Amino acid sequence: MKKNLFISTLSSILFNTAIAGLLTLVGFEHSFWVNFIFSQCIGFSIYAINATVIMRIGDKRRRLWVLAITFPGSILFGVTLAAWITGTLEWSDPRAWISVVIGLFFGGIGGITYFLSMRIETLDAEVKLRRMNEIESEKRQLEAHLKLLQAQIEPHFLFNTLANVSSLIETDAALARRLLERLIDWLRIALARARSDKATLDDELDMLENYLQILKIRFGDRLNWRFEVSEKARLAIFPPMLLQPLVENAVRHGIEPKLGGGSLRITANSDAEILTVCVHDDGVGFSSDAQFGAGLENVHARLTALYGKNGNLVLESNADAGMTVTLEMPVCAF
Repeated sequence: MKKNLFISTLSSILFNTAIAGLLTLVGFEHSFWVNFIFSQCIGFSIYAINATVIMRIGDKRRRLWVLAITFPGSILFGVTLAAWITGTLEWSDPRAWISVVIGLFFGGIGGITYFLSMRIETLDAEVKLRRMNEIESEKRQLEAHLKLLQAQIEPHFLFNTLANVSSLIETDAALARRLLERLIDWLRIALARARSDKATLDDELDMLENYLQILKIRFGDRLNWRFEVSEKARLAIFPPMLLQPLVENAVRHGIEPKLGGGSLRITANSDAEILTVCVHDDGVGFSSDAQFGAGLENVHARLTALYGKNGNLVLESNADAGMTVTLEMPVCAF
Protein backbone atom coordinates (compact mmCIF):
# COMPACT_ATOMS: atom_id res chain seq x y z
CA MET A 1 0.00 0.00 0.00
CA LYS A 2 2.89 2.39 0.81
CA LYS A 3 4.34 1.61 -2.62
CA ASN A 4 1.03 2.46 -4.35
CA LEU A 5 0.75 5.71 -2.38
CA PHE A 6 4.29 6.69 -3.35
CA ILE A 7 3.66 5.93 -7.03
CA SER A 8 0.36 7.87 -7.01
CA THR A 9 1.97 10.87 -5.31
CA LEU A 10 4.92 10.88 -7.69
CA SER A 11 2.62 10.57 -10.70
CA SER A 12 0.55 13.49 -9.44
CA ILE A 13 3.65 15.66 -8.98
CA LEU A 14 4.87 14.87 -12.51
CA PHE A 15 1.43 15.43 -14.03
CA ASN A 16 1.02 18.77 -12.23
CA THR A 17 4.53 19.87 -13.24
CA ALA A 18 3.81 19.03 -16.88
CA ILE A 19 0.65 21.16 -16.75
CA ALA A 20 2.65 24.06 -15.26
CA GLY A 21 5.23 23.76 -18.03
CA LEU A 22 2.50 23.67 -20.71
CA LEU A 23 0.75 26.76 -19.28
CA THR A 24 4.04 28.63 -19.17
CA LEU A 25 4.73 27.75 -22.82
CA VAL A 26 1.32 29.04 -23.98
CA GLY A 27 1.85 32.29 -22.04
CA PHE A 28 -0.51 31.80 -19.12
CA GLU A 29 1.32 33.81 -16.45
CA HIS A 30 4.89 34.78 -17.13
CA SER A 31 6.36 32.89 -14.19
CA PHE A 32 6.77 29.11 -14.23
CA TRP A 33 6.94 29.25 -10.44
CA VAL A 34 3.41 30.73 -10.17
CA ASN A 35 2.04 28.16 -12.62
CA PHE A 36 3.87 25.42 -10.69
CA ILE A 37 2.31 26.46 -7.35
CA PHE A 38 -1.18 26.68 -8.85
CA SER A 39 -0.84 23.31 -10.62
CA GLN A 40 0.45 21.55 -7.52
CA CYS A 41 -2.16 23.10 -5.19
CA ILE A 42 -5.05 22.35 -7.54
CA GLY A 43 -3.75 18.87 -8.44
CA PHE A 44 -3.11 17.78 -4.87
CA SER A 45 -6.42 19.21 -3.69
CA ILE A 46 -8.23 17.17 -6.35
CA TYR A 47 -6.18 14.08 -5.52
CA ALA A 48 -6.41 14.26 -1.71
CA ILE A 49 -10.05 15.26 -1.34
CA ASN A 50 -11.58 13.06 -4.02
CA ALA A 51 -9.37 10.04 -3.27
CA THR A 52 -10.57 10.25 0.33
CA VAL A 53 -14.19 10.29 -0.86
CA ILE A 54 -13.57 7.26 -3.09
CA MET A 55 -11.96 5.27 -0.26
CA ARG A 56 -14.47 6.24 2.43
CA ILE A 57 -17.76 5.87 0.56
CA GLY A 58 -18.53 2.34 -0.62
CA ASP A 59 -21.92 2.91 -2.23
CA LYS A 60 -21.30 3.83 -5.89
CA ARG A 61 -24.36 6.01 -6.39
CA ARG A 62 -23.76 8.01 -3.21
CA ARG A 63 -20.09 8.31 -4.08
CA LEU A 64 -20.92 9.85 -7.49
CA TRP A 65 -23.21 12.45 -5.87
CA VAL A 66 -20.53 13.39 -3.37
CA LEU A 67 -17.83 13.58 -6.08
CA ALA A 68 -20.07 15.91 -8.10
CA ILE A 69 -19.70 18.34 -5.20
CA THR A 70 -16.18 17.65 -3.99
CA PHE A 71 -14.55 17.69 -7.45
CA PRO A 72 -15.29 21.33 -8.30
CA GLY A 73 -15.00 22.18 -4.61
CA SER A 74 -11.47 20.77 -4.48
CA ILE A 75 -10.49 22.93 -7.48
CA LEU A 76 -11.86 26.06 -5.79
CA PHE A 77 -9.94 25.14 -2.66
CA GLY A 78 -6.73 24.59 -4.66
CA VAL A 79 -7.04 27.94 -6.45
CA THR A 80 -7.69 29.68 -3.15
CA LEU A 81 -4.68 28.00 -1.51
CA ALA A 82 -2.38 28.83 -4.45
CA ALA A 83 -3.56 32.45 -4.56
CA TRP A 84 -2.84 32.76 -0.84
CA ILE A 85 0.65 31.26 -1.21
CA THR A 86 1.65 33.34 -4.24
CA GLY A 87 -0.33 36.46 -3.36
CA THR A 88 -1.02 37.02 -7.07
CA LEU A 89 -4.77 36.53 -7.56
CA GLU A 90 -8.09 37.46 -6.02
CA TRP A 91 -11.48 36.07 -6.93
CA SER A 92 -12.32 39.41 -8.53
CA ASP A 93 -9.53 38.74 -11.03
CA PRO A 94 -10.82 36.90 -14.18
CA ARG A 95 -7.62 34.83 -14.20
CA ALA A 96 -8.77 33.14 -11.01
CA TRP A 97 -11.83 31.77 -12.80
CA ILE A 98 -9.73 30.86 -15.80
CA SER A 99 -7.59 28.85 -13.37
CA VAL A 100 -10.76 27.09 -12.21
CA VAL A 101 -11.70 26.21 -15.80
CA ILE A 102 -8.18 24.94 -16.48
CA GLY A 103 -8.36 22.92 -13.26
CA LEU A 104 -11.67 21.40 -14.33
CA PHE A 105 -10.24 20.50 -17.74
CA PHE A 106 -7.00 18.90 -16.60
CA GLY A 107 -8.61 17.49 -13.46
CA GLY A 108 -11.22 15.81 -15.68
CA ILE A 109 -8.47 14.33 -17.85
CA GLY A 110 -6.62 13.12 -14.75
CA GLY A 111 -9.80 11.67 -13.26
CA ILE A 112 -10.72 9.82 -16.44
CA THR A 113 -7.17 8.47 -16.68
CA TYR A 114 -7.30 7.36 -13.04
CA PHE A 115 -10.65 5.59 -13.38
CA LEU A 116 -9.58 3.89 -16.62
CA SER A 117 -6.36 2.64 -15.01
CA MET A 118 -8.31 1.40 -11.97
CA ARG A 119 -10.78 -0.36 -14.26
CA ILE A 120 -7.92 -1.99 -16.18
CA GLU A 121 -6.34 -3.16 -12.90
CA THR A 122 -9.70 -4.55 -11.74
CA LEU A 123 -10.25 -6.42 -15.00
CA ASP A 124 -6.69 -7.74 -14.90
CA ALA A 125 -7.19 -8.96 -11.33
CA GLU A 126 -10.48 -10.61 -12.33
CA VAL A 127 -8.82 -12.37 -15.27
CA LYS A 128 -5.98 -13.60 -13.04
CA LEU A 129 -8.43 -14.79 -10.38
CA ARG A 130 -10.54 -16.58 -13.00
CA ARG A 131 -7.43 -18.24 -14.41
CA MET A 132 -6.29 -19.30 -10.94
CA ASN A 133 -9.74 -20.80 -10.28
CA GLU A 134 -9.59 -22.65 -13.60
CA ILE A 135 -6.12 -24.00 -12.80
CA GLU A 136 -7.27 -25.07 -9.33
CA SER A 137 -10.36 -26.73 -10.82
CA GLU A 138 -8.23 -28.56 -13.40
CA LYS A 139 -5.86 -29.64 -10.63
CA ARG A 140 -8.73 -31.05 -8.54
CA GLN A 141 -10.12 -32.87 -11.58
CA LEU A 142 -6.69 -34.31 -12.34
CA GLU A 143 -6.22 -35.46 -8.74
CA ALA A 144 -9.66 -37.07 -8.74
CA HIS A 145 -8.89 -38.80 -12.04
CA LEU A 146 -5.56 -40.11 -10.74
CA LYS A 147 -7.14 -41.37 -7.51
CA LEU A 148 -9.82 -43.16 -9.54
CA LEU A 149 -7.19 -44.85 -11.69
CA GLN A 150 -5.17 -45.83 -8.63
CA ALA A 151 -8.29 -47.15 -6.90
CA GLN A 152 -8.98 -49.38 -9.90
CA ILE A 153 -5.58 -51.06 -9.42
CA GLU A 154 -5.54 -51.71 -5.67
CA PRO A 155 -8.85 -53.63 -5.21
CA HIS A 156 -7.85 -56.19 -7.86
CA PHE A 157 -4.71 -57.09 -5.93
CA LEU A 158 -6.47 -57.01 -2.53
CA PHE A 159 -9.34 -59.24 -3.64
CA ASN A 160 -6.98 -61.80 -5.19
CA THR A 161 -4.80 -61.90 -2.08
CA LEU A 162 -7.78 -62.22 0.28
CA ALA A 163 -9.18 -64.99 -1.93
CA ASN A 164 -5.85 -66.81 -1.62
CA VAL A 165 -5.94 -66.39 2.17
CA SER A 166 -9.46 -67.79 2.25
CA SER A 167 -8.46 -70.87 0.25
CA LEU A 168 -5.34 -71.46 2.39
CA ILE A 169 -7.09 -71.24 5.77
CA GLU A 170 -8.40 -74.80 5.58
CA THR A 171 -5.43 -76.37 3.80
CA ASP A 172 -2.44 -74.50 5.29
CA ALA A 173 -3.27 -72.17 8.18
CA ALA A 174 0.39 -71.27 8.78
CA LEU A 175 0.86 -70.18 5.18
CA ALA A 176 -2.41 -68.22 5.32
CA ARG A 177 -1.07 -66.42 8.41
CA ARG A 178 2.19 -65.55 6.62
CA LEU A 179 0.22 -64.23 3.67
CA LEU A 180 -1.90 -62.04 5.94
CA GLU A 181 1.19 -60.67 7.67
CA ARG A 182 2.73 -59.76 4.33
CA LEU A 183 -0.52 -58.14 3.24
CA ILE A 184 -0.60 -56.06 6.44
CA ASP A 185 2.97 -54.90 5.79
CA TRP A 186 2.04 -53.96 2.24
CA LEU A 187 -1.06 -52.05 3.40
CA ARG A 188 0.96 -50.14 6.01
CA ILE A 189 3.45 -48.98 3.38
CA ALA A 190 0.70 -48.23 0.85
CA LEU A 191 -1.22 -46.08 3.36
CA ALA A 192 1.94 -44.20 4.31
CA ARG A 193 2.56 -43.46 0.65
CA ALA A 194 -1.02 -42.31 0.11
CA ARG A 195 -0.71 -39.78 2.95
CA SER A 196 2.67 -38.47 1.83
CA ASP A 197 2.96 -35.41 -0.41
CA LYS A 198 6.21 -36.67 -1.90
CA ALA A 199 7.54 -40.18 -2.42
CA THR A 200 10.54 -41.63 -4.20
CA LEU A 201 11.19 -44.62 -6.39
CA ASP A 202 12.92 -46.18 -3.38
CA ASP A 203 9.60 -46.00 -1.48
CA GLU A 204 7.86 -47.65 -4.41
CA LEU A 205 10.45 -50.43 -4.49
CA ASP A 206 9.89 -51.09 -0.77
CA MET A 207 6.19 -51.54 -1.44
CA LEU A 208 6.96 -53.66 -4.49
CA GLU A 209 9.19 -55.94 -2.42
CA ASN A 210 6.27 -56.63 -0.07
CA TYR A 211 4.01 -57.25 -3.05
CA LEU A 212 6.44 -59.76 -4.54
CA GLN A 213 6.84 -61.49 -1.18
CA ILE A 214 3.07 -61.98 -1.14
CA LEU A 215 3.20 -63.51 -4.62
CA LYS A 216 6.16 -65.65 -3.55
CA ILE A 217 3.99 -67.38 -0.96
CA ARG A 218 1.71 -68.55 -3.75
CA PHE A 219 4.30 -69.21 -6.47
CA GLY A 220 7.13 -70.57 -4.33
CA ASP A 221 10.28 -71.32 -6.36
CA ARG A 222 8.40 -70.56 -9.58
CA LEU A 223 8.92 -66.82 -8.99
CA ASN A 224 12.23 -65.02 -8.52
CA TRP A 225 13.25 -61.38 -8.92
CA ARG A 226 16.07 -58.89 -8.50
CA PHE A 227 16.40 -55.09 -8.48
CA GLU A 228 19.09 -53.28 -10.47
CA VAL A 229 18.45 -49.64 -9.58
CA SER A 230 20.99 -46.83 -9.41
CA GLU A 231 21.19 -44.71 -6.26
CA LYS A 232 20.28 -41.59 -8.25
CA ALA A 233 17.16 -43.29 -9.60
CA ARG A 234 16.12 -44.41 -6.11
CA LEU A 235 16.01 -40.76 -5.00
CA ALA A 236 13.82 -39.64 -7.91
CA ILE A 237 10.25 -38.52 -7.19
CA PHE A 238 7.85 -41.28 -8.26
CA PRO A 239 4.01 -41.45 -8.38
CA PRO A 240 2.47 -44.08 -6.08
CA MET A 241 1.32 -47.46 -7.41
CA LEU A 242 2.74 -46.86 -10.88
CA LEU A 243 5.24 -49.71 -10.89
CA GLN A 244 3.24 -52.52 -9.28
CA PRO A 245 0.78 -52.93 -12.21
CA LEU A 246 3.74 -53.49 -14.55
CA VAL A 247 5.08 -56.25 -12.30
CA GLU A 248 1.61 -57.72 -11.84
CA ASN A 249 1.17 -57.75 -15.61
CA ALA A 250 4.53 -59.52 -16.12
CA VAL A 251 3.69 -62.19 -13.52
CA ARG A 252 0.15 -62.77 -14.70
CA HIS A 253 0.76 -62.89 -18.46
CA GLY A 254 4.39 -63.96 -18.62
CA ILE A 255 5.54 -66.06 -15.67
CA GLU A 256 2.36 -67.69 -14.37
CA PRO A 257 1.48 -69.44 -17.68
CA LYS A 258 5.08 -70.64 -18.14
CA LEU A 259 5.90 -74.18 -17.06
CA GLY A 260 8.33 -73.95 -14.17
CA GLY A 261 7.75 -70.24 -13.66
CA GLY A 262 10.33 -67.57 -14.31
CA SER A 263 12.10 -64.49 -13.03
CA LEU A 264 11.75 -60.73 -13.03
CA ARG A 265 14.40 -58.07 -13.33
CA ILE A 266 13.47 -54.49 -12.38
CA THR A 267 15.97 -51.89 -13.59
CA ALA A 268 15.97 -48.11 -13.22
CA ASN A 269 18.32 -45.35 -14.29
CA SER A 270 18.10 -41.59 -14.23
CA ASP A 271 19.89 -38.80 -16.05
CA ALA A 272 19.38 -35.07 -15.66
CA GLU A 273 15.98 -35.11 -17.39
CA ILE A 274 14.51 -38.61 -17.77
CA LEU A 275 13.83 -41.42 -15.30
CA THR A 276 13.66 -44.82 -17.03
CA VAL A 277 12.22 -47.86 -15.23
CA CYS A 278 12.05 -51.28 -16.91
CA VAL A 279 10.35 -54.52 -15.89
CA HIS A 280 11.94 -57.51 -17.69
CA ASP A 281 10.47 -61.01 -17.53
CA ASP A 282 11.50 -64.32 -19.13
CA GLY A 283 7.95 -65.63 -19.37
CA VAL A 284 5.88 -66.77 -22.32
CA GLY A 285 5.67 -63.27 -23.80
CA PHE A 286 2.81 -61.60 -25.63
CA SER A 287 1.44 -62.31 -29.04
CA SER A 288 2.27 -59.81 -31.78
CA ASP A 289 -1.21 -58.25 -31.60
CA ALA A 290 -1.26 -57.92 -27.80
CA GLN A 291 -2.89 -54.81 -26.40
CA PHE A 292 -2.61 -53.04 -23.07
CA GLY A 293 -4.53 -54.79 -20.30
CA ALA A 294 -6.59 -52.86 -17.74
CA GLY A 295 -3.59 -52.39 -15.43
CA LEU A 296 -1.32 -51.12 -18.20
CA GLU A 297 -4.11 -48.92 -19.57
CA ASN A 298 -4.41 -47.31 -16.14
CA VAL A 299 -0.67 -46.75 -15.96
CA HIS A 300 -0.69 -45.25 -19.44
CA ALA A 301 -3.64 -42.98 -18.52
CA ARG A 302 -1.89 -41.80 -15.32
CA LEU A 303 1.32 -41.07 -17.24
CA THR A 304 -0.62 -39.02 -19.77
CA ALA A 305 -2.49 -37.15 -17.05
CA LEU A 306 0.70 -36.37 -15.11
CA TYR A 307 3.23 -35.69 -17.86
CA GLY A 308 1.40 -35.41 -21.18
CA LYS A 309 3.66 -36.29 -24.10
CA ASN A 310 6.67 -36.47 -21.78
CA GLY A 311 5.47 -39.74 -20.21
CA ASN A 312 5.93 -42.97 -22.19
CA LEU A 313 4.98 -46.62 -21.70
CA VAL A 314 6.56 -49.07 -24.18
CA LEU A 315 6.09 -52.87 -24.51
CA GLU A 316 8.78 -54.88 -26.30
CA SER A 317 9.40 -58.58 -26.82
CA ASN A 318 12.77 -59.83 -25.58
CA ALA A 319 15.11 -61.55 -28.03
CA ASP A 320 15.35 -64.71 -25.92
CA ALA A 321 12.09 -64.92 -23.98
CA GLY A 322 9.46 -62.80 -22.31
CA MET A 323 8.69 -59.10 -22.44
CA THR A 324 10.13 -55.79 -21.31
CA VAL A 325 7.88 -52.94 -20.24
CA THR A 326 9.62 -49.56 -20.13
CA LEU A 327 8.36 -46.57 -18.19
CA GLU A 328 9.77 -43.10 -18.97
CA MET A 329 8.96 -39.84 -17.20
CA PRO A 330 10.56 -36.47 -16.48
CA VAL A 331 12.78 -36.36 -13.41
CA CYS A 332 11.20 -34.56 -10.41
CA ALA A 333 8.13 -33.55 -12.42
CA PHE A 334 5.51 -35.20 -10.19
